[in-house]
Amino acid sequence: MKILLLEDDYAYKESIKDYLIEIGYEVDDFDDGQAALDALYEKSYHLALLDIRVPHIDGYAILKEVRKNKIDVPIIFITSLTDINNLSLGYELGCNDYIRKPFSLKELKYRVSQTINSYHLHTSLAMINLPLGYQYNVEKRTLYEGEKEILLGSNEKKLLFLLVKNRGNFITIDTILDYVWEGKEVGEADMRMLIKKVRDKTDKAFIITAKGIGYKIEK
Repeated sequence: MKILLLEDDYAYKESIKDYLIEIGYEVDDFDDGQAALDALYEKSYHLALLDIRVPHIDGYAILKEVRKNKIDVPIIFITSLTDINNLSLGYELGCNDYIRKPFSLKELKYRVSQTINSYHLHTSLAMINLPLGYQYNVEKRTLYEGEKEILLGSNEKKLLFLLVKNRGNFITIDTILDYVWEGKEVGEADMRMLIKKVRDKTDKAFIITAKGIGYKIEK
C-alpha cells in the first residue's frame, strides 16, 4: 500500500517515512504543498498524511482540492496545531483523522491502518445504512429508523456526524470532546451523558465503547 507524506520538518518526515517503510508501506515524501498536490493528481495513494503549515499550499487547501475534485484518498492531518478552530475546520472540510504532535509511532501505525481499512467516500452517499436497522443522511445529518426520523440535539448531531464519518474506527475521547464542545471546558462525564442520550434514542449497542480507546459505530 502506498502513502503520500507531506511534512516540512525534516526530522519528523524522515522518522515517519522510515517507520512506515519498516512496517511495509511504500512512501512518497514531500516538504512542499504544491508538489504534494501535484502528486495526488498524478498518482494513486491509499492514504495521505498531511502537515498543515507547509510552503506554498497548506494542508487545508490541499484537502479542499482533493475533496472538490473527488480524488479518492483518505487524509490524516499531522500537526502541532491545538486550537479547536483548526480541529473543527479539518473535519468540516473532510479530513478522516488528526494526529497531534508529538505522537508515538505506535499511535501512527494504529491510525494509519484503521483509516486505510475503513475508508470510503462517505460524501458520495446520500444515505448510509448503519447497524441495527438505522440510516443516516450525510447531507442533512439526520438519523432514521425505517421511515421515522430520530430527533437529535445539536451536540448529538455533532457526535453522530463524527462517528458515522469515521465508522469502523474508534474515535478518541479527546477528539470527541474537542469536536463536539468546541474547546469548552467539559469532562468525560459530559461525554458519557451524551453517549447515553444517543443510546436511549437508538439502542445500547448502537455506539460501541472500548475502555481507554474511545467510541465507534460499526460499518
